[in-house]
Amino acid sequence: MFLTNGALPATVVPRLPEIKAALALNNTELGTAIAAMPLGALLAGLFAPALISRLRSARVAALGMAVLAATLVGVAFAPSWFALAAAWFAAGAADSIIDVAQNTHGLRVQRRYGRSIVNSFHGLWSVGAVAGGLLGSFAAGTRLPLTVHVIAAAVFFTAVAFVCYRFMLPGHDDTEREPASHPPGRRSGAAIRLVLVFGVLAACGALVEDAGSSWGAVYLSGSLGAGGAVAGLAFVGLQSAMTVGRLAGDRVTDRFGQRRVVRVGGVVTAAGLGFALAFPAVWTTIAGFTVAGLGVATLVPAAMHSADEVRGLPPGVGLTVVSWLLRIGSLVSPPLVGVVADAASLRVGLLGVVVAGLVVTWLGGVLANGARAGADSTSSSGP
Repeated sequence: MFLTNGALPATVVPRLPEIKAALALNNTELGTAIAAMPLGALLAGLFAPALISRLRSARVAALGMAVLAATLVGVAFAPSWFALAAAWFAAGAADSIIDVAQNTHGLRVQRRYGRSIVNSFHGLWSVGAVAGGLLGSFAAGTRLPLTVHVIAAAVFFTAVAFVCYRFMLPGHDDTEREPASHPPGRRSGAAIRLVLVFGVLAACGALVEDAGSSWGAVYLSGSLGAGGAVAGLAFVGLQSAMTVGRLAGDRVTDRFGQRRVVRVGGVVTAAGLGFALAFPAVWTTIAGFTVAGLGVATLVPAAMHSADEVRGLPPGVGLTVVSWLLRIGSLVSPPLVGVVADAASLRVGLLGVVVAGLVVTWLGGVLANGARAGADSTSSSGP
């Protein structure tokens, strides 16, 4: 499910120039159409708990994948800017609900395992995104018609999702949880405050990731004079390190505990890019973004796991809040860095990554430490 969710939207990305040309859009029009996707995600993501409670996480994830596939077919067939924006809006709405549902189910599977496995799920999402991008690039390179490519991908990945659904856990999503030690809702205020902290941690992860994707190449090519081929390596290094870190993160988490891994990761992130900004050069910057990606590799899965283990909230609510704040971070961080860069310099703007690493180190102490509910309950004290 995670791999499929990563692959489906990514397979359309290499065809965006073709979509832009077919609709005679300028850069602003294309950008605003694509921006409808996070807008749809922010608005629709809040309905995920109600859907999960009514239909169960496995069914919502599978059905959501079919809806996401249909919306991407809509992107391929869009006859105008408005239709394209509407299709991206619907895709973002479906994706945000899938995100909560598949993480809810993945954490349920993790509770049965009794050890950390959620980082590998997120790692496979990254693998799926790469695979989808390569599939889209191959289709574009062979001049396969856009509509044929997207319909074939939609049918194939929807079939994969429904096959996966047959092997997912039956029953209610709270089946594997240990009984709460206090009446439901008794500490709902404290629970919400704790989940908001987890959301801030996830947003810090989004800031670091977006710094690499939105500003890494700009900083390398502008401030440091790197060529086009080299400038893209900041993003490649960060994403590659995140993927490797997530695939290896479960073993590390089981050995050292989630809190320690995340807090050390915060130090690594701050130190890595901090060193690169202190000693600006092309290769120190690429290395700094790579180290930062490794540092935050387990952060978002840890925040989602901890939010899902908070007692006193209906199923899916903690995950929804964290996912929502994560997307807010993804929306806010690029313009925020841009404003600071215009007022001072991009080098100063990228200090936000260092600050994010320090915030993660400070707040990471509130994370749940064990893979199972009840194994090491989420702390309700301060960081």
